[in-house]
Amino acid sequence: MKGKKGAGRNRPSFQDLAKLAKVSTATVSRVARGQITVDPEIRARVRKAAEDLGIDLEQRRHERSTIIAFILSNRDVLHSFQARILLGAENYCSSQNKELLFMSLRYSPSVPPKDLHLPQVLSQRSLVRAVILGGTNSPNLLAALREQEIPFAVLGNNVIGKWDSTEYDAVYSDDIQGAFDLTNQLIADGHRDIWFVGDVELPWYARCAQGYRHSMQQAGLQPRLSEIHSDDRQLGYLAMRSILSRREPVSAVFAGSDPIARGVYDATRQSGMRIPEDISIAGFNDSEATLMYPQLTSVREFPEELGRHLAEFVLRRVQEPDRDPQQLTIPTRVIVRDSTRVLSAANFEQARPEAVALSKI
Repeated sequence: MKGKKGAGRNRPSFQDLAKLAKVSTATVSRVARGQITVDPEIRARVRKAAEDLGIDLEQRRHERSTIIAFILSNRDVLHSFQARILLGAENYCSSQNKELLFMSLRYSPSVPPKDLHLPQVLSQRSLVRAVILGGTNSPNLLAALREQEIPFAVLGNNVIGKWDSTEYDAVYSDDIQGAFDLTNQLIADGHRDIWFVGDVELPWYARCAQGYRHSMQQAGLQPRLSEIHSDDRQLGYLAMRSILSRREPVSAVFAGSDPIARGVYDATRQSGMRIPEDISIAGFNDSEATLMYPQLTSVREFPEELGRHLAEFVLRRVQEPDRDPQQLTIPTRVIVRDSTRVLSAANFEQARPEAVALSKI
């Protein structure tokens, strides 16, 4: 018997489809949702039965929820960078007639995936179709979402712990290359004693440090990394005070973020040194660079593009559940401003802190 699509009360139900395909209604629902754990032979049988009944599984699927959840993990407030990722995701979802639901989630990376308490709304597939993971995440959440067959895409830069990104839909900002390019710029400006300031126990700073080290080593220079661990602006302040109080050789500082650079500015000025006449300072992510004086040389990232592609990936996953995982890296760009300067052979030695009065330290 063949039904007609949209035939009102006579429209075939999932119960009819389950009976014809000789499976449970739960299995029919799983096939309709595009869950990849259904046996391919059973999936084919259900789809053939749906065709015989005139049921369009894709249409039924898209008649379900149009809501995508954006989860900001392990962050107390919406960081400006994360807010711009959210904006990019929201704009893309809107262009596809989907709604974006924002929620926050805190969890421990040590909790086994089966014991993680996910937001209850995620268990209601009629409400939320898929998830975009922003903030800071750990492999246990990725595993939990996969085990519950919830489609998702993740910001790869901010995953803490060991994971294989090729197994997931992930979007990256090319912070390693951006850090390499910025360090190369400082070296080309004549700087040799360049410090990196950032908490390398966090993946986004560790990735920047990786690019910085590569550039320094390629140039035959000694990488110099601060060992201070603290919050961004305070970290920059404490690290710079420590470097100067020890009279370490330094002509330039690469701060792992613009907020860290603010702290470096504070400590540098408190020591009586000038920016960039005595020390050049550069940041990363270009989130606050134009608000600082002098305006900060920084690496521009494109968070709206990150958000757009995260949303694109997750919607594609909903539509094509069997497709291979995708990874995408968004390029960065060095923006040179007034906080760095070119050293000449004549003034190189004068830029070292030994030659600057440090009486205020």
